[in-house]
Amino acid sequence: MAFIYETEHFILESHEKPEIDRLEGAHVKISPKKVVRDRTELTPNQAIELMRFTIIAGEAMKSAMNEIGVTIGRINYQDNGNWKPQLHIHLYCRAENAIMQKYGEPITPGHKEAYMPLDKQDILRIQKHLNRLFQLERFSNSAWKLG
Repeated sequence: MAFIYETEHFILESHEKPEIDRLEGAHVKISPKKVVRDRTELTPNQAIELMRFTIIAGEAMKSAMNEIGVTIGRINYQDNGNWKPQLHIHLYCRAENAIMQKYGEPITPGHKEAYMPLDKQDILRIQKHLNRLFQLERFSNSAWKLG
């Protein structure tokens, strides 16, 4: 995994062996810093932080990949933790012009040797957009408080 970004309780990483090629949208994962089995073990504030982070990460992926001509039409957010009981959220970013993992069709699971992970420049672009989005009022901590 290649580190992209972190919040207080979660880490965003790029898969080194993605299930979607970087030029077909890309594949990233958000994991808690401390192991939890599933969402039921999150505090209310951690649950809000996770939802906020998934939304911001998705927006950052769309913006960053669009800069290199990859138009993401859909992001599928998938909670996992079956094999090793640890919560993590996959973001399967789906490019509208994908060839290997065609847009609108289910992905064929499993890494394919031809699928390339995000490169260093992709990660820098994503980080830039994450920093920008976290500064927006609609994503501020005050806008995402309980009660």
